[in-house]
Amino acid sequence: MPESISLPDGRRLDLFVDGPADGTPLLFHHGTPASGLPDRALVAALAERNLRYVGWSRPGYGDSTRRAGRVVADVVDDAVAVLDHIGADRAYTFGWSGGGPHAMATAAALPDRILAATTVGGVAPYPAEGIDWFEGMGPENIEEFGASLEGPEAMIVFKERAWPVWRAVTADEVADALGGLIDDVDRGSLTGEFAESLAASTREGLRTNYWGWFDDDMAFNRDWGFDIGSIGVPVHIWQGGHDRMVPYAHGTWLAGHTGSACPHLHPDHGHLTLVVDSVGPILDEMLAVDR
Repeated sequence: MPESISLPDGRRLDLFVDGPADGTPLLFHHGTPASGLPDRALVAALAERNLRYVGWSRPGYGDSTRRAGRVVADVVDDAVAVLDHIGADRAYTFGWSGGGPHAMATAAALPDRILAATTVGGVAPYPAEGIDWFEGMGPENIEEFGASLEGPEAMIVFKERAWPVWRAVTADEVADALGGLIDDVDRGSLTGEFAESLAASTREGLRTNYWGWFDDDMAFNRDWGFDIGSIGVPVHIWQGGHDRMVPYAHGTWLAGHTGSACPHLHPDHGHLTLVVDSVGPILDEMLAVDR
């Protein structure tokens, strides 16, 4: 169960902490939609490296108070509050999928507290000059992001239809629910504990409403509130060529435009297989940066 913490502006945040109490914190920014509910395999990989999992459900997910109209950079307020709450001066930050921009925002705003950042399958800003933002994206995400560009009313129609499916999804259903967002590479990873973890995290995030999901989508397609080119903290950018949720071009674009980028572009991987098969090497690359 999460710990509910109070924030300076009166909101509350669902906080999840796991792993060695004396470990260096890793601030985990979950995907869209999902929650801060920790994945056991990730927690174990972190503990092997004396890292402590620190994740939270973004505003509007779980019981975290909604922050309507938020931009990506607003996550920094919550990151500072979490670091202060656990008494940590320094930390790493890690964002998967929709968490990628939030990890980058944290690194951009807190260079004195963030040691290094990692994004895996992180979305690029819209529009991203020089790429077709939607090329290679599965039809479900084309519809979803298209609705966010159309406006709040279209986004609500999409969420009203999709929320009942995802708020109750099971491990056995998650692959079919993803539909065209995965190919055979990613589909093969949706078994056992990983499928259970992904489904549980999604259910936790959406159990009360869909506003966190709504606000994430709307935030991705407006100004993020910070300059990715000015980031001075090392940012490891991991992207798979079989990714149909966030196409490969997003990763290559981020690698070419992010300050202090350390690209890891893998044509043979997907959106899911990177975290299932390579979480150890991903963490080791982040930790290898000499600060």
